[in-house]
Amino acid sequence: MTPAVDQLVAAGVDHRTITYENVGSDGFGEEAAGALGVDAGEVFKTLIVAIAGVGLAAALVPVSGRLDLKALARAAGAKKAELADTRDAERATGYVVGGISPFGQKGRRSTFVDVTALSLDTIYVSGGRRGLEIALAPPDLVSVLDATIADIAARP
Repeated sequence: MTPAVDQLVAAGVDHRTITYENVGSDGFGEEAAGALGVDAGEVFKTLIVAIAGVGLAAALVPVSGRLDLKALARAAGAKKAELADTRDAERATGYVVGGISPFGQKGRRSTFVDVTALSLDTIYVSGGRRGLEIALAPPDLVSVLDATIADIAARP
């Protein structure tokens, strides 16, 4: 299906894929939450970031919030983090923006997941293309990605 789904199948992780019609009208993540009929706090967007001294990394935060770049830099033990250029993100992951999955990327990179994920039974992330979501248990996501859990989402 996609490299993201292939990685989960190869790892033997219990998951399900959900497709929805993507019209790209409101930032993909909020659209996904509405199409799936779930709270936006359960759907996480994958952002590719450039962390000083680390390089490109993935940061997962709820679509209902924003990434706190200073908090991410602290979690990575770095002085600075910034969103990666769109072209760099697409080249590094093999996915297009709006469909970047934390799974099945071209290369292995550090991954940071907002701590709110651990309070959920199910987390939804991009399946590697617009209109495809993967539902799985947060501990499985963390395990497969060898992710770091940190308080990286900006709270309203």
